[in-house]
Amino acid sequence: MNQNNFKIVVDSSADLTEWKDFPFASAPLKIITDEKEYTDDINLDTEEMVNDLSKYRGRSSTSCPSPEDWLQAFGEGKQIFCITITSGLSGSYNSACIAKEEYEREHPDRVVHVIDSLSAGPELKLIAEKLKEGILAGHSFADLRKSIAEYTKKTALLFMLESMRNLANNGRVNPLVAKAAGLLGIRIVGKAGEEGTLELLNKVPGEKRALTTLWETMKSMGHRGGKVRISHCQNEAAASTLKGLIMEEFKNASVEISPCRALCSFYAEKGGLLVGFERE
Repeated sequence: MNQNNFKIVVDSSADLTEWKDFPFASAPLKIITDEKEYTDDINLDTEEMVNDLSKYRGRSSTSCPSPEDWLQAFGEGKQIFCITITSGLSGSYNSACIAKEEYEREHPDRVVHVIDSLSAGPELKLIAEKLKEGILAGHSFADLRKSIAEYTKKTALLFMLESMRNLANNGRVNPLVAKAAGLLGIRIVGKAGEEGTLELLNKVPGEKRALTTLWETMKSMGHRGGKVRISHCQNEAAASTLKGLIMEEFKNASVEISPCRALCSFYAEKGGLLVGFERE
């Protein structure tokens, strides 16, 4: 089977902008303020954006990829797997479905499978990696559709946040709950729920205790040493501490750390962690 017939396409919430060794594309989301628009692509200086937004007190919002953005990302792919941020937080999935219909209408010999991740950030990365492994192993498009549906039942997303100002301002969490984050060092630990919305689990004093809570929650949700992908917003030290906790107990775990891109940085804010992991 020719792997070049396949293409994996994600939106930029996956914190992936390129895969140099595999047919791949990313459709950018945007962060919009009254002063500036940030396009979440490889040209954006995410750290500069985060620093700008930390000082900004006006209105801000996000915008999903348009169907045209998705069509451009599909390019000349023949068998495309498209992974989007949860439809519970964004219109990206619906936009991708519109693009799929147009693409398949224009190219009857091609096919697009759109996956609503019901998540964000590193959990999308896990899904993309699993698809890539299956494609390289020579699995068919139909078999991959079935296997990836089963795989997504065995992945999860947890997060630790210092601030939820942007989430509250965009109606994603209760403003009263958001005010607790950051007060007296309080951290919020939560997860992506089964319906793809954010569920807040614990309010924990201090980063050290929050990381321990995060790790214990991972285990309670079934993590037993598989893949872990950690995205951080200007907090590599906390990501490294969590990696240490994981590797101390599961020495063969595959743990990778990377910075959040723009969309995930907007919602995680400074100090935040997003943790995608496999579970049994």
